[in-house]
Amino acid sequence: MVVPIGVIVAVAIVCIVVAVLSSAQRADVVAVDHEREMFTRALTNYGDRVLREVESVASSESAIENIRTSFDPEWVKLRVGTWLETYFDHDCIVIFDRNDRLIYSEVSHRPADSKWLATARPELAPILDYIRGRDLSLRDAIRLSHLSLAEGTTHPQAAIIGRLFGRPAVVAAATVGTADNAAPVIMSVKFIDDTTLTSIAAQLRLSNLRQISQDPVPNGDLTYNLNGPSGSIARFAWTPKQPGAEIVHNVVPFIAVALTGFALLAAFVVRYMRRTAAAIAAGESRLRHLAMHDPLCGLPNRIFFSERLEAVIEEVRAGSAPAAVFYIDLDHFKDVNDTLGHHVGDELIRNVTLRLSHTLRGGDLVARLGGDEFAVISSIAGDSDAMTGLAQRIISAICAPYFISGQNIIIGASIGIAVIDKNCGTATDIMRYADMALYRAKNEGRNRACIYDAAMDADLLTRKLLEADLREAIEKDQLQLLYQPIVNKSGESVVGVEALCRWTHPTRGEIPPTEFIAIAEHSGLIIDLGNWVLRRACIEAKAWPELTIAVNVSSLQFRRTDFVEVVERILKETEFDPTRLELELTESVLLGNVDSAEDAMLRLKALGVRLALDDFGTGYSSLLYLRRFPFDKLKIDRSFVRSIEKAADAAAIVHAIVSLGRGLGMKVTAEGVETADQQLFLRAAGVHSMQGFRFGRPVTAAEVSARLHSPTTFKPSDVPEALAS
Repeated sequence: MVVPIGVIVAVAIVCIVVAVLSSAQRADVVAVDHEREMFTRALTNYGDRVLREVESVASSESAIENIRTSFDPEWVKLRVGTWLETYFDHDCIVIFDRNDRLIYSEVSHRPADSKWLATARPELAPILDYIRGRDLSLRDAIRLSHLSLAEGTTHPQAAIIGRLFGRPAVVAAATVGTADNAAPVIMSVKFIDDTTLTSIAAQLRLSNLRQISQDPVPNGDLTYNLNGPSGSIARFAWTPKQPGAEIVHNVVPFIAVALTGFALLAAFVVRYMRRTAAAIAAGESRLRHLAMHDPLCGLPNRIFFSERLEAVIEEVRAGSAPAAVFYIDLDHFKDVNDTLGHHVGDELIRNVTLRLSHTLRGGDLVARLGGDEFAVISSIAGDSDAMTGLAQRIISAICAPYFISGQNIIIGASIGIAVIDKNCGTATDIMRYADMALYRAKNEGRNRACIYDAAMDADLLTRKLLEADLREAIEKDQLQLLYQPIVNKSGESVVGVEALCRWTHPTRGEIPPTEFIAIAEHSGLIIDLGNWVLRRACIEAKAWPELTIAVNVSSLQFRRTDFVEVVERILKETEFDPTRLELELTESVLLGNVDSAEDAMLRLKALGVRLALDDFGTGYSSLLYLRRFPFDKLKIDRSFVRSIEKAADAAAIVHAIVSLGRGLGMKVTAEGVETADQQLFLRAAGVHSMQGFRFGRPVTAAEVSARLHSPTTFKPSDVPEALAS
């Protein structure tokens, strides 16, 4: 009986081994097929996205007017080039007119050269012929076309994955306006490069995804041939997952234990197989959740949000109630990361997530698009007051102080709103509208919400043009500094000047500082602008050795880690006495930046530079800040000075500020002095110096020199700022 039992047990074990190995092999095959299918779908989605981006530009009214009706190359460069190359990161753009003549070409933000055009034209010709309806033989090769010419569409478009210049690429084309002989064609190329493969690999969790040649690949790597009508387009490879190997690795030890008893082994194997199957199912579910949700805060990510947005658009077009997208950007979040560390920034993101979740209604979708950007899809649309009210509740919730890792943190939020109705465009259009509204909200002072309207397109273009002109003005030294006198408490002698930047545009004339400073801060030009002002002020002020020179410093400038080194370098290059330089800082540079701000201020003081706290009383001032930071001077904001003749509380505040400054050993300067009564009051209150239109408007360096040479010609006058300018 032992032999039959042994044979039975041996056969059973062999069967189990065969079954396990077969299952492992099948699992590996299924995993490989699944990865191939996902990669194919990812390439298709990539090309589909490129086509939607090109179509969103080609179908706009502005494109019809500036390309089809009357071709405007400057508009094409600014609008088409900006959207497709800057915002969507396309590599090449070409435009053909109604006679298939190439009227515009751009490669990597530069006009294409003749060699490029000679190579590209024959490679782009087949898709152009397909769009024109002259050659439909490429129909099977048009892998991503939404609308075919055979169906009689009025706006043909197509995209094909092929080889261009020996590289795999998506070539997308769409007519501008309706499909007739007068329809220009916009064609864009986006290469499938390492960046694209890295993004796909991260999305699909593919290991070592890369493009390869025809050389052999390492054993075990999976190859994928992307073929077109003319042969192979590209060859890719990656290391596939091998769930079967894991199964074998885990089961083999238990097979050895099965020698002591078939029944025990069989029961154990069955139980383990069930557990493994459950783990695989749970892992797939977890992978899908990770692919569609942000790992830091658990909110839906950009992929999930985009799919939901497209579904909502279709629902609204089918007759559902209108909806709205709220595009939320956190203000000053980067400063928190830079000054307090990314661990504090991560915790801040989680806190913002909780507040958003508690503020929104149950049916609203909130997602994190990345970094400090969030988005909400809400059914509260059609009523601008209701949308504005929801946006204000979101802003109030986000702006309330946070206490994280022993730090009080205050951030802001700006929101752009785009309405989804029956006449709305694609998901790309909706997000572009929301982004433009967000841009408007930031430029109007942040911590506010704006609803998109059609005028924002023109406004955005104007601001972009003005930003480019400002960059050129800084590079070509086309700005000017004016200087407003700062006088002693009697108003009889000038003790210093404040440098004020002015810009005379070659076509628009004088641009108000409130306008171009805001553009500079939003675009990052404020760093170059601030350095230019400091350098020019030091050069011109060398002519007035008896005066101090005050220069305003942006919070973005001051928070840079190299700010002190920049100041020191400019002082050495201009050979300017550091003890005559006074940097004016606002209270915003101190918020959430206490330790690094104190360190930078102490280093500046060590150079001999003086520090003034500007616009005192209008922000988040505290006695702790005044005691901790080494300020030499307080500047009373002009809003208090303007009200001292009318409001008793303003006069009391001025008295309190003067007493506070003197008590802490600081000089006190009053800004915005316009009348003799204001001067007398401030002198009696005990200020050390004053400035304002009573003592002189901002003037050029030459006029400052003339006044210093003839001080007796100056007489204070009661001239309000609004009239003196």
